[in-house]
Amino acid sequence: MSISSIPSQESSLGSANFPQYKNRTMDVPPSPKSTKYGSLFDQIFGLLALLSVCFTLLVLFGILFSLVVGAWPAMSHFGLGFLTSTLWDPVKEEFGGLVMIYGTLATSIIALLIAVPVSFGIAIFLTELSPGWLKRPLGTAIELLAAIPSIVYGMWGLLVFSPILATYVQLPLQHLLKGVPVLGPLVSGPPVGIGILSAGFILAIMIIPFISSVIRDVFEVTPPLLKESAYGLGATTWEVISKVVLPYTKGGVVGGVMLGLGRALGETMAVTFVIGNINQLSSMSLFAAANSITSVLASEFAESAEGLHKSSLIYLGLVLFFITFVVLSLSKVMLAQLRKSEGTKS
Repeated sequence: MSISSIPSQESSLGSANFPQYKNRTMDVPPSPKSTKYGSLFDQIFGLLALLSVCFTLLVLFGILFSLVVGAWPAMSHFGLGFLTSTLWDPVKEEFGGLVMIYGTLATSIIALLIAVPVSFGIAIFLTELSPGWLKRPLGTAIELLAAIPSIVYGMWGLLVFSPILATYVQLPLQHLLKGVPVLGPLVSGPPVGIGILSAGFILAIMIIPFISSVIRDVFEVTPPLLKESAYGLGATTWEVISKVVLPYTKGGVVGGVMLGLGRALGETMAVTFVIGNINQLSSMSLFAAANSITSVLASEFAESAEGLHKSSLIYLGLVLFFITFVVLSLSKVMLAQLRKSEGTKS
């Protein structure tokens, strides 16, 4: 028998019985050339990422520096008394920012008080209660609210919402609470539907899409096994949400609320339409016309003369920058405390 007639091991036993021998390739170590290029690309990518961070920080410090330089004449002239003065008189060049600071904080707090419960309700319904065929169209419709320009919200608030608020809310409340010691002054003022409460409502409508989208997304991150286990033990929907979903996602929920607060603090055009733009703090009424930092910047900055007037407006911008920084810092502290409490419990 010749050697050529002896079948090979693979042909006699069949390659199908030994798939590990079929298309067998040897592990070849990467060539020094490919390693060199890969390391070079990694270095370039890391450098670009570092440059992006440095560019962002440079822009941030550049904005802060320009605000300080522009506001320095007013800061040196008025000092910290600018923050406690209610006088705003461009003719006499006497300026104080308390009215605008109060209007900014009041409208933002009202917006949060309205938007947070509504956003929680939207997120709970979309994640736990809504039928499958309704989740996507309803979620898309709510997210579309974020795409509406702020000036459209302002015009709608001035032309549609303010008359409704004056006729069906302000007048009945004034008749109902007339003479009541504490609640009566809160609803006093001309029944025109323009003021702090109107601006707060408009801001609430504007930030609901942001807060509800974030809360819905973090709710969906909750492992289904945790919720199914709670349901299996007989928990109700409310108990699952309050004892399972919220403790698991409270960090993301706080982040979503702070995102909405930052959006409310920085909103300009919608507030300018409905807040009244009056630089006086005559009463603590929710229906009284007022002013905010962003609205006074939008209405006066283009016409302000060089000197203390423009410098005072830039000073207000610096104050708004500081307020947003404080809000962001508080959110970081709250998240750190939440993580610390979670670590202590575990």
